[in-house]
Amino acid sequence: MATENSYILGRSQTTSDFSETSSVSDMKHLVEDKDEDKQTSGIPMTSFNFINSIVGSGIIGMPYALRQAGFGLGILMIIAVAAITDYSILLLVEGGHLSNTDTYQDLVLVAFGRPGFYLLTGLQFLYPFIAMVSYNVIIGDTITKIILWMGGDNPGIIHSILGNRQFVIFLTTVLVTLPLSLYRDIGKLGKWAFVSILLILFIVVAVIIRLSTFSHTIPPTEEAWQFARVNVSQAIGIMAFAYMCHHSTFLIHSSLEKPTHQRWGFVVHFSVCFAMIMCLVLGITGYISFTGNAQGDLLENYCWDDILMNISRLAFAITIMLTYPVECFVTREVIENAVFPSHPPAPLWRHISVTIVIVFLTGVISMATDCLGIVLTLNGVLAAAPLAYIIPACCVMRLRQEALLSRSNIGPILLATFGTLVAVIGFIMALVDLVSGVSTCSHGAEPSYCTPMNDNSSITTTFVPLHSSQLAV
Repeated sequence: MATENSYILGRSQTTSDFSETSSVSDMKHLVEDKDEDKQTSGIPMTSFNFINSIVGSGIIGMPYALRQAGFGLGILMIIAVAAITDYSILLLVEGGHLSNTDTYQDLVLVAFGRPGFYLLTGLQFLYPFIAMVSYNVIIGDTITKIILWMGGDNPGIIHSILGNRQFVIFLTTVLVTLPLSLYRDIGKLGKWAFVSILLILFIVVAVIIRLSTFSHTIPPTEEAWQFARVNVSQAIGIMAFAYMCHHSTFLIHSSLEKPTHQRWGFVVHFSVCFAMIMCLVLGITGYISFTGNAQGDLLENYCWDDILMNISRLAFAITIMLTYPVECFVTREVIENAVFPSHPPAPLWRHISVTIVIVFLTGVISMATDCLGIVLTLNGVLAAAPLAYIIPACCVMRLRQEALLSRSNIGPILLATFGTLVAVIGFIMALVDLVSGVSTCSHGAEPSYCTPMNDNSSITTTFVPLHSSQLAV
């Protein structure tokens, strides 16, 4: 292994040493002319970007994950999946170090040749692209409802262009997500990532404040405090989905100033630990508030005349807007590496053109639907699990050139096994839901406890429980 000071990924080096271990190394895109003026960030800004990449919309589904897994086991699984994610991120960058590469695609190309490269390219494009579509859906639905709430009973607002979700998506794209996505260096998003994290903290505080209201108003459901439940596989899928950040790991790693093993390790440990704490706090407080009634999107549990939670919904929509550019960076990088491998860095005109095409396509798709349902579920189990757990482990085991069952490969083998189980079980559960006709698109319904009561009797809820596939990316 290299020393700490030589842990920096090879940015201006060739990979000729791998000609003996990979028959396709001559086809590999060699990044020899990296932009020397590329800005880098210190540990704080890099950590903010990484936390923002991890803490996306998935954190809102943590109470539902506890409902699926059981309160006690769910808490343990949030911690366990965080530890597994932390290990897999470090393993991924170790693979980049072993292969002397600084992109996920090049790492897989060196390890598994063109077949692996094309598989990874498809997965790495599909996951963030669908994530961007779902972000637009969340933005359009949430902001439209807030505008209608602010308009009250005014029919002019309801039938105006402001009440049209397609126009809201178009407006936020032009004013927010597209300009931020046009940045050439992901390090410049650090300050916006910090704002996003502050908004997440605000949402967590708001959920804690409302805990005292709903924990007394809504009685716990039957077996609410059961330690474990049979739907733990779905819960693990939600948690793995929430922690997914591997597709942007190399971009964020390259933005770190002096990315030694120690500095990068600190960024990873701090970011994952912070995300885990946020997931635990929001998951526990949200579950205590609604127990078995917790929905895939926790904010859907709150009444639409709740001013504090409407502000939280707006904060969540803004958070999604600020997370969108990170996914766009990844999608654009994948296209650049796959379509223009011999012409780095991208000239300004190509950078702008590719960005506009990506943003335009995600906008059009999101305007055409307000429910992604089974598509998002399959995206999570078939794209997120391989990207986060299976592929990094397999690449490192191949590049280490050691016996498959050697002691050093125990960790990667367990990681790959975990990812395979998440993918297979999650895929089977998604097909079962699809075949059985389970509804995956019933968001926006007002909970029954928001209806005024004629007496002071305790409130019971009767709305249909939601499935994990309602959880947006």
